[in-house]
Amino acid sequence: MAQASRGVQMAIELTVRDETAVGEAYNEIPLVFPSERITVRDLIRERVYQEVQDFNRTRDAEVFRGLVQPNDTERTLNGARAEFRFKGRRQIDWKDQYEKALGGFQANGFLILVNDHQVEDLDEVLILGPGSQVAFVKLTLLVGG
Repeated sequence: MAQASRGVQMAIELTVRDETAVGEAYNEIPLVFPSERITVRDLIRERVYQEVQDFNRTRDAEVFRGLVQPNDTERTLNGARAEFRFKGRRQIDWKDQYEKALGGFQANGFLILVNDHQVEDLDEVLILGPGSQVAFVKLTLLVGG
């Protein structure tokens, strides 16, 4: 611990959860960051990169369960979570997904809670610790008036 106070960066392992609007978790993704200080942009990038890598490594996967919908997919519901179904097997470009995720965050398509605090800016600096809790909550537009 004394080393950390002298400026040595410590890697932080964190489990990011997808939650419904009422706080029910339906997906968890373990992530590792090289430092306890990251931006919201870094958090989104690592989350998207990891879920795309996991999908691309899986043979014969046709359903992507990620933060944003890839091109050429059909959106389906599986309980509380959306799934994105491809017509056939293909690779996903994580950079395209990352750009979509940044746009989704800025357009309030989802919100991010860090230790029960809603973050609002992509450049906001987060200080993560061993007990930090991060939740992504997708927002659903209501139909009708």
